Amino acid sequence: MVGALVVAFFVFAGIYADIRWYDQLGFLEVLTTEWITRIVLFFVGFIAMALPVWLSIQIAYRTRPVYAKLNSQLDRYQEIFEPLRRLAMYGIPAVLGIFAGVSTASRWDSVLAWLNRTPFGAVDPQFQFDIGFYVFELPFYRSIVGFASAVVLLSGLLVIATNYLYGAIRVSGREVVISKAARIQIAITAGLYLLLQAVSIWFDQYATVTETGSLITGASYTDVYATIPGRQILSVIAAVVAVLFLITAILGRWRLPLVGAVLLIVSSLLIGSLYPWVVQRFQVDPSARALEAPYIDRNIDETRDAFGVADIEEIPYEAKTDAEPGALRADAGTTASIRLMDPAVISPAFRQLEQFRQYYQFPEMLDVDRYQIDGESQDTVVAIRDLNLEGLNDAQTWFNSHLVYTHGYGLVAAAGNQRSSDGQPVFLESGIPSSGTLPEFEPRVYFGENSPEYSIVGAPEGAPPIELDYPAGGEGEPQQTTFTGDGGPVLDNVFTKLVYALKFQSEQIFLSDQVSNESQILYDRNPIERVQKVAPYLTLDSDTYPSVVDGRVVWIVDGYTLSDQYPYSNKVSYSEAISDSEAVQQPLAFDEVNYIRNSVKATVDAYDGTVTLYAWDEEDPILQTWQKVFPNALKDMSEMSGELMSHVRYPADLFKMQRAVLGRYHVTDPVTFYSREDAWTTPLDPTQSAATSFLQPPYYLTMQMPGQEAPTYSIYSTFIPEARGSASRNVLRGYLAVDSDAGSTDGERAEGYGKLRLLSLPEDDNVPGPGQVQNTFNSDPTVSQSLNLLKQGQSDVINGNLLTVPVGGGLLYVQPVYVQSTGETSYPLLQKVLVAFGDEIAFQDTLDEALNVLFGGDSGAAAGDEEVEPTTPDGGEPPAEGETPTTTDTELQSLLNRARQAIEDKQQALQDGDWVAYGAADAELAEIISELIVLADDGASTTDTPSTDAPATEEPSNG
Repeated sequence: MVGALVVAFFVFAGIYADIRWYDQLGFLEVLTTEWITRIVLFFVGFIAMALPVWLSIQIAYRTRPVYAKLNSQLDRYQEIFEPLRRLAMYGIPAVLGIFAGVSTASRWDSVLAWLNRTPFGAVDPQFQFDIGFYVFELPFYRSIVGFASAVVLLSGLLVIATNYLYGAIRVSGREVVISKAARIQIAITAGLYLLLQAVSIWFDQYATVTETGSLITGASYTDVYATIPGRQILSVIAAVVAVLFLITAILGRWRLPLVGAVLLIVSSLLIGSLYPWVVQRFQVDPSARALEAPYIDRNIDETRDAFGVADIEEIPYEAKTDAEPGALRADAGTTASIRLMDPAVISPAFRQLEQFRQYYQFPEMLDVDRYQIDGESQDTVVAIRDLNLEGLNDAQTWFNSHLVYTHGYGLVAAAGNQRSSDGQPVFLESGIPSSGTLPEFEPRVYFGENSPEYSIVGAPEGAPPIELDYPAGGEGEPQQTTFTGDGGPVLDNVFTKLVYALKFQSEQIFLSDQVSNESQILYDRNPIERVQKVAPYLTLDSDTYPSVVDGRVVWIVDGYTLSDQYPYSNKVSYSEAISDSEAVQQPLAFDEVNYIRNSVKATVDAYDGTVTLYAWDEEDPILQTWQKVFPNALKDMSEMSGELMSHVRYPADLFKMQRAVLGRYHVTDPVTFYSREDAWTTPLDPTQSAATSFLQPPYYLTMQMPGQEAPTYSIYSTFIPEARGSASRNVLRGYLAVDSDAGSTDGERAEGYGKLRLLSLPEDDNVPGPGQVQNTFNSDPTVSQSLNLLKQGQSDVINGNLLTVPVGGGLLYVQPVYVQSTGETSYPLLQKVLVAFGDEIAFQDTLDEALNVLFGGDSGAAAGDEEVEPTTPDGGEPPAEGETPTTTDTELQSLLNRARQAIEDKQQALQDGDWVAYGAADAELAEIISELIVLADDGASTTDTPSTDAPATEEPSNG
C-alpha cells in the first residue's frame, strides 16, 4: 500500500505540474482536451476489446458439453487450468483490453480530426470524393475496421481454444467433431470476420489513390483497370462467404462456407495479384508512356497543389556568360546587399568579440534576419548571448545554477554585407549593456535555445536581488536583477514546492530559504519545445530565430500541417528533404508526407516565455479542423503587428520540401516526365569535403529576381541535372527563389509574399554549377598562390557559403574567404572575396574590387563593402605614399582578363573565317597591350629611386 501510494503521488505530481505549466501559459484547454480524449478513447478501446472477448469466452464455457469424453491429455490440461479458470476468464480480456485501450488512446488526434473534419473543396480525379475524405475519414474508417477485425479474430481464437479445452471440439483421427453450440458460435464469429474483411477490401480500392507505386503515387492504369475492379469483386465474394458462414450457424453444413473460403483465397490470388500482373506486364509495359500519361498528369497536378507550387512562375532565362563593363548597373540594389558574413562560419568571431564571460555562449549556427537601418533594409546575422552553465566550472553549485545565473543577455547583430578593415564583422547591435542601431528592447533572455533546465526567479517586494543581470566592465560591480514577469508556475505553497522538488529530483527547491511564495519556476524553455507542447498537431520548422519586435526579443517559429493521404500526390521523406550541410535531421515518426502548409506563425517571448500562435494560412482545411478542436488557441493573422510582420519569413524547411518536389515536378508534360529527361536535383554543398553527400542549403538574400520591380528579401536554391556517378554534370539548370518579405503593415501580408519564381536555363547553355565554380576557384593558379600566402604563419583558410545571385543578365557567384589562426582563441577574419561570372573569376580583398575586376574595371554597381579599406597581407597599414597602390593590381587583373577574352575571340573568329571579327579582336588586343605598357610604366615610376647621397662613413670602432 505504501509503495502504491508513493507511485501514485509521483504520477499525481507530474500531472499537477503539467496543469500548472499549461494554465500559466494560457493553454490549459489544449492539455485538458487531449487528456479527456485519451481517457475516453482508452475506455472505449478497453470495452470494445475486453467485452467481446469476455463474452466469447463465457459463451464458449457455458455452452460446453457437460459429459464430454476427453482424452488423457485434455484431462491433464483441465486439471492445470481449472484453478486459474476464473482468473483467466477475466484476466485475459482485461489484459487485451488494456493493450487495446492504450493503442486507441494514442489515436486521439485522428479521432478529433475526424470529428471536426473540414472539406477541402476539391475532389480527387478517380472517385470524385472530396480530398478531406482521404485526409480525415478514410484513415479513421480503416482503423476502426482494423480494430474490429482484431477483436473478432482474437475472440474467435479464444472461442476455439475454450471449446477444444472443454471437449466441444474433438479431433479423432481425420474426423473433427464440433458441438452445435460451438458450431454456431464459431460460424457467427467467422461470418463477422469475413464481413469486416469485405468492408476492408472495399475501402482498399480508395486507398489506391494514396498508395505509392513503381512510377507514381496514386492509381495508375493497372490500378484503374485491374486492381480497383478486382478489389470490388473480392469484397463482394468476401461478403457472400460471410453470409454462407452465417447460414451454417443455422443449418449446420460446413461444405458451402469452406468451399467459399477456398474460392475467396483462390480469387484473391487470381484477381488480386495475377490479373494486375498480367495487365501490367503484357498491356502496360509495352505502351507505358501512352497508357500512363493521363495518370501521370493527375500525379503532376495533385503533387503541385499539395506542396503549394502550382502557381510557380517559370521564367526562361538566357543567362549571359560574358562579364561586360557596367553589367551590374541595373542590379545596384541587389549588389549592395550581397551577404558576405556566413552565419555558419563566423560564430567563433561572435564568441571572441561578444561573449565577454565564460558563462555566456553563442550557437554554432547563427541566424539571418533583416532590419530597417536609416530607412534602408539591412540583412543581418543575429544571435542570442545565452547562458552556458558549464563555463562556471567549480562554481556550478545548485544555488548558482538555478538562482543566480538564470538568463542570457542581449541580441547581437552584424551587418551581412559589411566587414571591418581587418575582416571582423561590423556589429549593428552589441555590447553589455546592449547598444547599437536596432530599436530599444528588453535584453534579458530567460527563454532560449540553451537555457538551463530550470531556474527559480522572482522575490518578495523589497528583497535584495540575487540574479546576475550582467557583468560590469572594468572595475565596476556586477549588476543584479529580479525577474518581474509572469514566466512560470508560482511556488506559492509547500505542496507546490514539494511537487517540483519531486519533478526535478532536487530537495533544494523545497529546502532553500531563497525560494519564497513569490518565486516562479521556469522550465521547458526551448522555444521549439514550448510551441510543440501547446500545438501538438503541428510539425515545427527545424530552425527558430530571434528578432527584436515591439521592444522585446521574440523567437519566431514556423509551424506546418502535414498529411500523407493527399490523393495522387507524390510522397517525400520530410527528414531527407530538409537535411543538408547545415543540419542532418533524424527521421520523424510521421516522415513520408505528400501535403504541407505553413499554417501557423508562432512567437515565444524571450523574457517571459509567452507563446502566441497566429493562423497564417487560414485557408488550410487541416488548420481549420484544429481551430474547431482548440477554438481559443490561435489568434487571427490580423492581430500581428507590423513590426512582427517585417521579421517573419518564408520558412526554410517548407522551401526545402518544395525544391525536392520541383526537381521532378517542374515538368508538366506527362511524356517528358515519364522519360525523366529533364529531371533536376539540388547540388551538393561544394564547400564540404568530397567524401560527404550533404546538399547545399538554401540561403536568404535581398535580391531582385526577373519579374520584380525592386530587390526583396528572398530565399533561393539552385538545380543541376539529376544524374549519378560519372554521368553527373554540374551545370546549372534552374534557379528557384521565393519572395520571403511579408511586409510591415499591421495584420496584412504583402501581396508578393510566397511568390515562387523558377529561372529555367536552356539545356544547350552550360552555365557552371556551384560544384564547377568551386572547382575553378580551387584550381586557379593565381587563387592558389594567394591562398598559400594566407596559409603561412599557421593559419587556416575557410571557404564561406558559395552564393549564386541573378544579376547582370547572368548568374554571379560570390564566396567569402576567411583566414583563421590555429591558436585557441582565434576566430575567422574575412580577408578575400572570390567571384565568378561565366568562365571569368576574380579574387580581391573586397567584393567591390572583385566585381570591378571581373567586369572589365567597372561593374556599374557598388557592393556593400566598397568603403572598406583593404588590409595588407601581413596585417600592416595600407600602402604609404610612393608605394604601388592596391588599385594597380586591380587594374592589372582586369586588363589581363580582357586580354584573355580578346585572344579567345581571335581564335574563334579564325575558326569561323570571320575576318571582320578577327580584325576587331586584334585591335582590342593591341589596345589592351598599350594600356598594360602604360600601367607598367606608372608602376615603375612609383617605386623608390636609388639614393644619390654618399653612404655614411663608418665610424672606427673603439676596439
